[in-house]
Amino acid sequence: MDLVSPAPDPTAYSSPIVAGNAMITSSANNTIMGTGQTTSSTTVQQPTSTLSRYENQKRRDWNTFCQYLRNHRPPLSLSMCSGAHVLEFLRYLDQFGKTKVHNQTCPFFGLPNPPAPCPCPLRQAWGSLDALIGRLRAAYEEHGGRPEGNPFGARAVRIYLREVRDFQAKARGVSYEKKRKRPKQKVATSQPQQPPHPSEAAAATATE
Repeated sequence: MDLVSPAPDPTAYSSPIVAGNAMITSSANNTIMGTGQTTSSTTVQQPTSTLSRYENQKRRDWNTFCQYLRNHRPPLSLSMCSGAHVLEFLRYLDQFGKTKVHNQTCPFFGLPNPPAPCPCPLRQAWGSLDALIGRLRAAYEEHGGRPEGNPFGARAVRIYLREVRDFQAKARGVSYEKKRKRPKQKVATSQPQQPPHPSEAAAATATE
């Protein structure tokens, strides 16, 4: 993922997908007065839970988007966010892109390996944007958003991603089409013939 975003304020938004590691440790030697005996308490350790790489990335993406809404002029609330605002966010991220996308007037347009540098801009790769929208779409519903009102699943967003994919494929000379798996051909195996049983062989000889 080649997204670069400002550091979010950890106190501004609380995310239910954040899980911390809890550990309770209590150990002490208590001396019983008058007996000289000592007692030691046992250590109780709660099971720890760690977030997967996907969950960590989804949390960072969500915090980045919420920070973008707060910095928007005028500021936007999540309930007022629409597909148009998601498109603005995706175009805003292009300034942090690291993928060279050639213009149609560039002599290297359509070449996967240009022989020399060119002044064409850097953009967010289509694969990064597609994965980002998928994570934000899931995070929106995890934070109480309704699936039917999810701005990350808006038709305008799907059309934009398709246009970015098609243009980058032409500009970079690469293909984003998924390769279809060929069906495995069944190889007919011939079973070796077993020799006849001795009694069957004797009966066949007797009938001749």
